[in-house]
Amino acid sequence: MGKILVLAEKPSVARDLAKVLKANINKKTHLEGNKYVVIWALGHLVSLADPESYGEKYKKWSMDTLPMLPKYMKLSVLKNTSKHFYDIKKVMERKDLDELVIATDAGREGELVARWIIEMAKWKKPIKRLWISSQTERAVKEGFQHLKDGREYENLYKSAKCRSEADWFVGLNVTRALTCKYNAQLSAGRVQTPTLYMIVEREEEIRKFKPKDYYTIEGKVKNFSMNWHDRRGDFKIFDKEKAESVAAKLKGRKGKIVEVSESNKKKYSPALYDLTELQRDANRFFGFSAKETLSIMQRLYENHKLLTYPRTDSRYIPHDVVATLPDRLKAISIGKYSKFAAEILRSKINVHKGFVDDSKVTDHYAIIPTEEKPALGALSNEEFKIYDLVVKRFLSIMLPAFEYLQTTIKAEVENEIFIAKGKVVKKKGWKEVYDKTEDFEEKSELKEQTLPSVNKGDDIAFSEIVIKKGQTKPPSRFTEATLLSAMENPQKYVSMDKTSAKTLGETGGLGTVATRADIIEKLYKTFYIEKKGNEIVPTSKGKQLVNLVPSDLKSPLLTAKWEGQLDAISKGKLNGLSFVNEIKGYASKLVDDVKGSKDTFKYDNLTGTKCPECGKYMLQVNGKRGRMLVCQDRECGHRENSAMFTNVRCPECHKKLELRGEGAGRIYVCPNCSFREKYASFQNRFKGDNKKVNKREVSNYMKKMKKEAEDFNNNPFAALLGNIKLDDK
Repeated sequence: MGKILVLAEKPSVARDLAKVLKANINKKTHLEGNKYVVIWALGHLVSLADPESYGEKYKKWSMDTLPMLPKYMKLSVLKNTSKHFYDIKKVMERKDLDELVIATDAGREGELVARWIIEMAKWKKPIKRLWISSQTERAVKEGFQHLKDGREYENLYKSAKCRSEADWFVGLNVTRALTCKYNAQLSAGRVQTPTLYMIVEREEEIRKFKPKDYYTIEGKVKNFSMNWHDRRGDFKIFDKEKAESVAAKLKGRKGKIVEVSESNKKKYSPALYDLTELQRDANRFFGFSAKETLSIMQRLYENHKLLTYPRTDSRYIPHDVVATLPDRLKAISIGKYSKFAAEILRSKINVHKGFVDDSKVTDHYAIIPTEEKPALGALSNEEFKIYDLVVKRFLSIMLPAFEYLQTTIKAEVENEIFIAKGKVVKKKGWKEVYDKTEDFEEKSELKEQTLPSVNKGDDIAFSEIVIKKGQTKPPSRFTEATLLSAMENPQKYVSMDKTSAKTLGETGGLGTVATRADIIEKLYKTFYIEKKGNEIVPTSKGKQLVNLVPSDLKSPLLTAKWEGQLDAISKGKLNGLSFVNEIKGYASKLVDDVKGSKDTFKYDNLTGTKCPECGKYMLQVNGKRGRMLVCQDRECGHRENSAMFTNVRCPECHKKLELRGEGAGRIYVCPNCSFREKYASFQNRFKGDNKKVNKREVSNYMKKMKKEAEDFNNNPFAALLGNIKLDDK
């Protein structure tokens, strides 16, 4: 009997699988044992071929060769990893191998990674599929005991293939058309363009917004205050004279308490995390980008084996995972979590529909801890923060509800209504798990306060009537957290009819949980958006692109419809060929729209610096981490760093400094005032004659700087000093 070949997605996963499968002999290109041979990809090793491979005419970017619609799509080996592909192809050609187990990520893209390698290597023997949601030894062993027939995942592969071809036909055709038409580096895609459109539209709303003054009326009583509202429940008055007349009417007048209501309320924990919700909270609480959160999650899943599969869109677990909950709770019974885990384990776990529901689980269940006991000291600060969020959510879903007594007092004075609300906590329940900084409460116009004991029919007289002036605010700019929400539910952010909104709601929005982080990152890298603090702002290039692309490519409805069709293909309910043919027709239409456009494109970020490669003037652009110069000629593509953004504060005006220049010539420059200081001179403050850092000197200097910047959230030199190793000798 021959051996079994196992194909993993990454070297680290291959090593872990090999350890469990006792394939311990390292043959450089593969790992081998008595029964198993383990090979690995490096992500994608094979992709759809470039347009150039379909004929010489496509080598030159020209409108005359568009649209590009090859009848059959070719595959090609990626150049930078081609050596590794041919190394594993050689292993795959061995005669002593009887079957192959696909052990890439259990999802649409993981399937594509494996199937294209299998197709390119011409593997013809039987295929099995490993489908697991965590990388623990136990999960791997159980997975290999219950391998699936590879044919069960043919439709998933077809869906992944159709997705890739759709992006090729639309993305490459429209990108070439825009670039040739406007002689600029422009790109468009079925998900990135509607996402950019939402950001640009929000900026336009902010630009057009005209603030309005409004007034609120507060009546003060001895121990509490009450707020006026009209018969419809509105607290704001947009007419100053009306506000003043209401206040004047109430002065010195008595009224009655017309209603006192007390109700016992319960609030249950939010649902378990899927990837998008986790990315939202990580951005909200820690400022992590969606890409960073996914990367951290991947390490916690693959390397540390502490969390389950990250690329999931479900916030529930199936009933067959319930039996593993005690082991998962025992694994996290350490430190601050042990008290809560013990409380849950003391009695029978409350298995309720809030987190256990087979009908709401797709390919993978919610992100939860594995049965692996964590070594928290081995986690980086960022890894611990994400792990902590997931564990706390996991604990909170099994803990009792947060219970409180909600009190509402309503009064009537001269026919005007006033209201006050208060809350008395009876049982903290799941909220005990969380710090005050992690706030899951919805903001209310009416602030809560401690209310005295009053009865219906009591007299009331305000000691003071206060009119407060406010101003309406424009809609907020997107952060990565709110942009993820908008991508998940675009119908809430773009005006459309009810039928379209329903379709969007059913098909899951723009992109998938696995691709949203990459889409946002791509918008940064193509300089369509930039960051201002934690806010996302469209660049001039981004705004112009939205005006240049055909109108229906901007609509989130189209790509959501495609995602729905791709899902149907993965379930065998739709023919992939008809989907691709529809996409081809759509790509042709888009190219015609661009060709017929009368619009123009203009750079507003040209500099006086010439490109050292081609001599054309360069563009100044803001990346996520700094400013750079980019050649305007797409064929040249030269880039160079201009300035790096830092967290170091200017000692004169306390704005964040930029680090400019290269090597020994690097210098800190304040973009706000005239401060400049060489990078090296800062480091030299901490060095003695022996070139070792003096800990006491550093400590004294840090105290001094902390005092200078006490009004600021960021310690001015924390980022720099974090990398300095203090020598104890």
